[in-house]
Amino acid sequence: MNQKIDLIVFSHLRWYFVYQRPQHLISRFAQMYRTIYIEEPVFKNGDNGYSICYDQSGVLVITPEMNHAHDSDTDAVMTKILQQIFQDLAVRKYIIWYYTPMALPFTRHLDPMLTVYDCMDELSAFKFAPPALLELEKELLSKATLVFTGGRSLYEHKRAQSSAPVHCFPSSIDKSHFNKARLLQSDTDDQHHIPFPRFGFFGVIDERFDIDLIDAVAAQKTEWQFILIGPVVKIDEATLPRRNNIHYLGPKKYEELPAYISSWDVAILPFAVNESTRFISPTKTPEYLAAGKPVIATPIRDVIDPYGTLGFVKIVYDVASFIAYGEEELATKDMHKWQRIDAYLDTMSWDSTWNEMHHLIIQSMKQNKTLSYV
Repeated sequence: MNQKIDLIVFSHLRWYFVYQRPQHLISRFAQMYRTIYIEEPVFKNGDNGYSICYDQSGVLVITPEMNHAHDSDTDAVMTKILQQIFQDLAVRKYIIWYYTPMALPFTRHLDPMLTVYDCMDELSAFKFAPPALLELEKELLSKATLVFTGGRSLYEHKRAQSSAPVHCFPSSIDKSHFNKARLLQSDTDDQHHIPFPRFGFFGVIDERFDIDLIDAVAAQKTEWQFILIGPVVKIDEATLPRRNNIHYLGPKKYEELPAYISSWDVAILPFAVNESTRFISPTKTPEYLAAGKPVIATPIRDVIDPYGTLGFVKIVYDVASFIAYGEEELATKDMHKWQRIDAYLDTMSWDSTWNEMHHLIIQSMKQNKTLSYV
């Protein structure tokens, strides 16, 4: 392990919210560097400060804490908390890794060896996005040493805006983890009572989720059961469709997902086609396929190409095509297709993505003559 360089990560995502791209990548960096993951602040009574959790992955998860009645500027308070963190943990030589440009106002004064921006989403298109986000991202794209993007469409969008090299790293998979779904036999306690056939989804249920599509299909195909796993955020739960064949099972741990997927007949990606989904590259696409499940998806660009083009995923545009493809998938078993899918999935893993990213970081430090610190 490298004891001389710290990796400081600033993220808008809670480490213990949903296990996704940041956790896959940052936990791997923790095997090489002391890795400090700094979340957005929480507001509570008491003095300003922070809490720290030593995750089993080796990542130090830090949550800044602010007095909710504090009248001071939030960025100014965050600057002081950050200074305290650096002092307490004796941070000297470090790489900064941004997931959110909103951290810039309280990190501009820092002097990192390298600045990485891992742009996993077009955050400005999300519901409740801060008005300042676009300008701050413009600034971040101008000062970053390296920019990574979470998908092809996002890469094409950002490379025209960045003065730094932009590299495309689409969603990868932990194939062996989701392969377990092909072998599991027993059902989960909260799912075993649900009849078949089952159409399942796991992920965040928010403004990107096409609730109208699910409602309409469920209304027409009352014998089909829709299992929706994940937290509901940024939308009113009262707006979600409520039918006897729609089942909300809530959030599940990453380790539990194969057990749920194993008994589904079809996995679904029912994303709304809107500004918030224009640049998304759903990690769950290859995860569903690794679990051995046929996939039906709405026309998200990074799902159409490559998965739809290769014939791995059925792309649906309306209720009628969803039902038609659903019936087709329930009636057919294309074993030859799965041989091709497995061969394709063998080319994409979080290990290989991390290795390529780390190689670029090392190369950049050599070019910037900061590698002497290693």
